Amino acid sequence: MPRMGRLVLPNYPHHVVQRGHNRQVVFAVAEDYQRYLTDLRELKDAWGVKVYAYCLMTNHVHLLLAPGDSAGLGQLMKALAARATRYRNRLEGRSGTLWESQYKSSVVQSDSYLLACCRYIELNPVRARMVADAVDYPWSSYGARISDRPDDHWLDFDPCFTALGDTAMERRHQYERVMQQATSEEETRLIRDALQRGQLTGTSRFVDEVERIVGQRIELRGRGRPRSGLGK
Repeated sequence: MPRMGRLVLPNYPHHVVQRGHNRQVVFAVAEDYQRYLTDLRELKDAWGVKVYAYCLMTNHVHLLLAPGDSAGLGQLMKALAARATRYRNRLEGRSGTLWESQYKSSVVQSDSYLLACCRYIELNPVRARMVADAVDYPWSSYGARISDRPDDHWLDFDPCFTALGDTAMERRHQYERVMQQATSEEETRLIRDALQRGQLTGTSRFVDEVERIVGQRIELRGRGRPRSGLGK
């Protein structure tokens, strides 16, 4: 089946993945990861994009982003890729691209799928057997999300996370419980397939809502929904 053209909706969360060219390593040492996060922190404000979650893996990145306008997402991803490429080329005395030419993205339904998508992103190192617990991986948003250190507070908290409690401590504890819940294969497959095919990550009702917004038919649809409790 054909892949949908990239759909960007202002003020909606988007699950984004960008991979290294030919799956090459893009983060080799701690400084590589730190520089990317520093750029992300700076550029998100420059382009008016909220960052709800992230995970930097050895040869790719997962981001959950909410652009303020339709141009912001593409401009942010272009600027991030350009900075990382210049840094690596200068460091290694080389030229050429560091990333695949196109990133993948999927618009995410907030009320039903946002927390599920955050968890999917932050559990990447656990699924890859790099760590036993997500809290032990230093290059994802999970540590920042449950931290009380001021330097970690540049992450934007989405409405679903904020709704987990009335205080910062209560929200952190509730989210830790969300992360400890068993993840169904159906949930993982739905989020992964929606991203790979450029589908919407949401219910049929959400697809209908987006079709009304964009004024066109969206043929490819993900199915199912996460287990009860994740989206509340």
